[in-house]
Amino acid sequence: MDLIKVSSQSRTASVAGAIAGSVRANGRVEIQTIGAGSLNQAMKALVLARGYLKDDGFDVVYIPEFVDLDFDGRLVTAIKIIVEPR
Repeated sequence: MDLIKVSSQSRTASVAGAIAGSVRANGRVEIQTIGAGSLNQAMKALVLARGYLKDDGFDVVYIPEFVDLDFDGRLVTAIKIIVEPR
């Protein structure tokens, strides 16, 4: 499964294209965000990607969950969103 890391500076349309491409190629994709700004960009991209995929006959769902990441001994809580066909 592909992993797309989204930051607050990520371009929404680019992320949406990456999401749609990964779902088309692999059937699902995982998105990772840390912080409110990156989550905002990811959600906007998910809305766009859902539209792109719907045009191709895919109906996708999003499954969010918390995940703890270790950055040089510092524990950070991220949000992981799995996108897969319904």
